[in-house]
Amino acid sequence: MPRTKADLTTNLAGLELRNPVLVASGTFGAGREGSNFIHLNDIGGVIVKSMTLTAWRGKPTPRVCETPSGMLNAIGIQNKGVDHFITEDLPWLVKKNATVVASIAGNTVEEFVKVADKLRTASGVAAVEINISCPNLEDRNNMFAHSPEATAAVIGGVKKAIPRIPVFAKLSPNVTSLSEIASAAAEAGADGLSLINTLMGMSIDVESRRPKLAGTYGGLSGPAIRPVAVQAIHEVHAAFPHVPIIGQGGVMSALDAIELMLAGASAVAVGTANFVDPTASVKIVAGIAEYMARHGIASTAEIVGAVKLEG
Repeated sequence: MPRTKADLTTNLAGLELRNPVLVASGTFGAGREGSNFIHLNDIGGVIVKSMTLTAWRGKPTPRVCETPSGMLNAIGIQNKGVDHFITEDLPWLVKKNATVVASIAGNTVEEFVKVADKLRTASGVAAVEINISCPNLEDRNNMFAHSPEATAAVIGGVKKAIPRIPVFAKLSPNVTSLSEIASAAAEAGADGLSLINTLMGMSIDVESRRPKLAGTYGGLSGPAIRPVAVQAIHEVHAAFPHVPIIGQGGVMSALDAIELMLAGASAVAVGTANFVDPTASVKIVAGIAEYMARHGIASTAEIVGAVKLEG
């Protein structure tokens, strides 16, 4: 097959990205450390660490442990708050010519809305990812992402507060029906979805007989969860083909990224791979371009949802 010059430009809910590769929230901070290894404008975008209305201290240490083909984390969304992001991190990211996706979190619908309202007038935020995998203080039996009603309440409130830029709902795979939650998010005004957040897991030190994480349970990420991400993306894309998806979950290479795109993701976010190789994202960009050239694919849009189920 003749090689084709690949156009990596990616349209994500009206937001034009240089390429379909972002770095996932919580794995690249606000980009300062990562900028020692890559140019932030060589990737599609930076999804910054989730920010809250006020500073959160996070959970006690140890917070991270390695697992087969992945890692567990129980960070507790430690951050300095949205005001610090706006005054300190965002201007620096803008100077680096990075495409900035602000990830927001909260314990109540009101907190989510207040964070979004502060971002409404902040120059340089291209999109917002809503991390609804937080404990819901208004319904202690569920995280927001585990309830269609709570999901809709957060998404609707945030979209009303910040209507002019795309908002993406980051959904949890730890539910009975992901499509039901995705439907609630889309109907409430989400411009797109981020699939998937971590799976819940636990690891025990057999010598001490204690959990390896101070918080006992944590979020499992890395290659171990990639098949779960592929299935989730394919299921949701089949049900809602008009809703753009940022695929995430175990993307370590360009072929991993393409697998998620074939399942239905318009773009991908690289997470755990950054801890193994902080240059992983730019290598994945190059690998996608090589794959497209080798297969005669002119646009990334041609890959999205192109898995062949028959024949």
